[in-house]
Amino acid sequence: MIGINRAKTWILIAALGGLFVLVGYAIGGASGGLIALGLALVFNFAMYWYSARIAIATTHSKPVTEQQAPELYRIVRELTQARDLPMPAIYVSDMAQPNAFATGRNPEHAAVSVTKGILQILDERELRGVLAHELSHVANRDILISSIASAIGMSITFLARFALFFGGGDNRNNPLGPFALLASWILAPLAAAVIQMAVSRSREFQADESGALLSQDPEALESALQKLEQTVRQVPPPQTVTPAQANLFIVNPFSGRSSGQMMANLFSTHPPTPQRIARLEEIRKQLAQTS
Repeated sequence: MIGINRAKTWILIAALGGLFVLVGYAIGGASGGLIALGLALVFNFAMYWYSARIAIATTHSKPVTEQQAPELYRIVRELTQARDLPMPAIYVSDMAQPNAFATGRNPEHAAVSVTKGILQILDERELRGVLAHELSHVANRDILISSIASAIGMSITFLARFALFFGGGDNRNNPLGPFALLASWILAPLAAAVIQMAVSRSREFQADESGALLSQDPEALESALQKLEQTVRQVPPPQTVTPAQANLFIVNPFSGRSSGQMMANLFSTHPPTPQRIARLEEIRKQLAQTS
């Protein structure tokens, strides 16, 4: 699993670089492709080394000490010891929407953040199930993949603006100009959403399963997901969080949103919650049979 996830990470990095170069070449020829390559290298470098800081900043997450959040630290410490993981940095986000995420480039540089909203609606058992899910992302090395997928989504938005700024569609000497604008504005965002959906859905199922086995309490995660599904639709995420970052969270923060979020809903980065709960129910039955 870890080897596969590492391969996926480098494939996504290569895909992001290739996409930049193709669009840059279509807009500005060889010079445009060279500029785009330089931009791709900068984006990939930033996403690898600073993805955690970006996620922490955009979600208004702040570090908490063990004195400030003793229950949170206790649960995370118990789970990391059970999975033989390093203790991650722990944050609490100012977001009123109930959610949680893990980020970082590897288990040694991981961070886990829970929102104030999720702390208000989940009991200790349910919170443990959610944290087991997020720590499974860390153990499975999903967190870097998630960050790169987010980078692809954000980079596509940048490319669309890049194409518009340089007027690719108005350059009559460049026959690919109109296509470049079309690809940047319509096809490329669509492709980015599909990539995020493909990456996130498989890893969410895996993290659900790994988390349920880690906590030995799949029913707790089932209950947490049901509460989150009901509540996340009622509280919007902060404006600093974009649809490209939806795959970071345990549930899609844009679930049920209209008015500008139609694409995010259509290409959800998460499996339907009923499917996740059904799989957890099967795991619960299997654990009951072996106990």
